[in-house]
Amino acid sequence: MAAEKSELIWNASCGALRGLKTEQCRKFLNVPFAKAERFGYAEPIKPWDGVRDATAFGPGCPQNRTWHPHPEHPTRRFYQREFRDRRTFQYDEDCLNLNIYVPHRAENAPVILFFYGGGFDSGLNAESPFDGDALAAHGAIAVVSNYRVGVLGYLTHEAVKARYGREGNFGLDDQLTALKWVRRHIASFGGDPDNITLMGQSAGAISIQYLCLNPAHAGLFRRAVMLSGAGQFPKFALPKAAEKTRAYWAQFIETAGVDGFEGLKNASLDTLFDTVEKMKDLRSDALFYTMPVVDGVLLPDSVDRLMPHPLPVDYLIGYTNCDMYAPILARIGNRFGRHNNAYLYYFDLNAPGDDNRAFHSADIRYVFGTLGTSWRPYGKRDYEASEQLLSYLTNFARTGDPNGDGLPRWERSSGGLRTNVLHIAPTETKMGHAHYGTMLRNFLTKGDPKA
Repeated sequence: MAAEKSELIWNASCGALRGLKTEQCRKFLNVPFAKAERFGYAEPIKPWDGVRDATAFGPGCPQNRTWHPHPEHPTRRFYQREFRDRRTFQYDEDCLNLNIYVPHRAENAPVILFFYGGGFDSGLNAESPFDGDALAAHGAIAVVSNYRVGVLGYLTHEAVKARYGREGNFGLDDQLTALKWVRRHIASFGGDPDNITLMGQSAGAISIQYLCLNPAHAGLFRRAVMLSGAGQFPKFALPKAAEKTRAYWAQFIETAGVDGFEGLKNASLDTLFDTVEKMKDLRSDALFYTMPVVDGVLLPDSVDRLMPHPLPVDYLIGYTNCDMYAPILARIGNRFGRHNNAYLYYFDLNAPGDDNRAFHSADIRYVFGTLGTSWRPYGKRDYEASEQLLSYLTNFARTGDPNGDGLPRWERSSGGLRTNVLHIAPTETKMGHAHYGTMLRNFLTKGDPKA
């Protein structure tokens, strides 16, 4: 039976909203935080007059998987079923919106601002794992943000540099703009603007780590949660200097058959994404050009030089037993965790229903408490682990310490060779260690998830 819900009017500092009231929380969907022209940086919107409808999800950033879904690709099919089946999505370049989930009687509540993954090339805040109702029911305001991805999020060009003094990183800048909007307006929803936790998975986690490497962002948030992506990556995957990526985009414009940069700005979405497909055929490295770059502003220097000096915020890091490159993600996450006194967890609870084990981002439904909206036949232990993770996470957002009554004790990691890891295992949750043998075997025999 569907949960009962009713509408309510909320007078926030951004403007009045018509939202939904459910048993778990109050929620406001498709709340705009900025506007941006194509290949331009986001501008925060001004408070609106009248009452804005916030009862349905808004559009996500147009992305190649919608124009060219490739159902023959096993991993594409897998994540389509995992995150997107049974929902209908809209896509529009006017996509910079938030979904806000507010506890009943929220007063100075901790805030969790979430950024989705998708390889910097896909994703949107309306995907089914990311509903924030359960986080709100545990006492935290959950905000799930859209940001631009793919060609619309990460193109570089000298014309952009000439206009703005920087280029690329539109998607990363969207995230920073969302964070500043939350700081400005969340008090009017009952949140504490000085107690914000950034949380992300996969590309969202990597984005958060990049935001943590810039001293200019000190004081904007207090904590960071990075799932399936944290730590210095191999050289080939590190952000390139912006100017060194221009040749790729010059080839992209030529391949699109348009009249230079202005032609690409005015091209149809069909042209953009047909060109994405052509570039994949022309270049095996196309993936590495739709991701953050060293722009001298958001990323002021190369990541390997910035990595030893992240912001002194509270860190929580998680990885799974069958993550993409699982042993590598575990090693770099553990290393970053030791150096920064992080809370680390190893998610070793295989997802039921197929043989994909604890696949890349398998833990995200547990973290959000959205097991019930999945096709998978989750059982008693799954729901127990989800409840533990919800409590750990909201405790961490509240105080910087995930521990609380009735929860297995979670110890921080610290300097030295020893890595303290919370082991979320098939039968219990307790302090332990990452099983590198299991992760290596999964990596060698399983690889990416298969539908």
